[in-house]
Amino acid sequence: MVTVINRVEPATARELRHPEKQNRPDSPILKKPDWLRVRAPGSAQYMETQKIVREAKLHTVCEEAACPNMGECWSKNHATIMIMGDTCTRACAFCNVKTGLPQPLDTDEPRRVGETVALMKLSHVVITSVDRDDLADGGARHFAEVVHQIRAQSPGTTIEILTPDFLRKDGAAEIVIDARPDVFNHNLETVPRNYLKIRPGARYYHSLRLLERVKERDPQQFTKSGIMVGLGETREEVMQVMDDMRSAGIDFITIGQYLQPTRKHAAIDCFVTPDEFKAYESIARAKGFLMVSSSPLTRSSHHAGEDFERLRAARAAKG
Repeated sequence: MVTVINRVEPATARELRHPEKQNRPDSPILKKPDWLRVRAPGSAQYMETQKIVREAKLHTVCEEAACPNMGECWSKNHATIMIMGDTCTRACAFCNVKTGLPQPLDTDEPRRVGETVALMKLSHVVITSVDRDDLADGGARHFAEVVHQIRAQSPGTTIEILTPDFLRKDGAAEIVIDARPDVFNHNLETVPRNYLKIRPGARYYHSLRLLERVKERDPQQFTKSGIMVGLGETREEVMQVMDDMRSAGIDFITIGQYLQPTRKHAAIDCFVTPDEFKAYESIARAKGFLMVSSSPLTRSSHHAGEDFERLRAARAAKG
């Protein structure tokens, strides 16, 4: 199923979901192999999760990024909450989140997030956000306040954050680190050679350094990062990213298949087979990661709660 990039009539730059992509030539859509097919959502628990999210007036990356695992996760009462609005100031070639000029921050959002996490009785929650280059601190204080509200309203919940890179926002990363989430996740997304094409608003070594700074400031925080494959990268480039991550002290790596949201997004170069994902997992474990998730449908927050328990157990076993 391919998402139509624009169904609004008449079309204006503000109405388009991806206005910056409108003049790009269409890319071919490759037919998905059987191992990438998922069941359509619709269970009773899925509908209940959707109802709670709607009533709290929250956004989820599950919906905004068209995640293929949404049906499974929502049916298990899991959802990744996306804060600071639904509009991103970046225009990454792989991402389905809406781009443009965001609305002002909703100062009541942190309270509602904490309330929703408590209502859903979550043992583990993942909080992510759009990029907010328009804000002086990139939204760092808002992120920290969300963590504080969850701690206050649902003290038994462990917290995983998936943050922007806070590029050119001096002191912002430290604000978020000092909020002391249990897991600090920031995705490198792809190999360095692809950045200009796939992630033009970001810088590979800045993202790597962000994760390294987390470990320097608070060694007890778990760090996590992920990449997509199927974008023309080589096996050797993926292994180099693994080495870079380990040099930065990253505990947990995720590797998943890139899926093209629309014909205007970056094209899929190939579908990586399940056996190749297993090989990447073996290599990553040999390189010393505490936790590895590598499969076609792996996403940053897929099975995040279960993976966090395994991560914590792996650290304890290592001593």
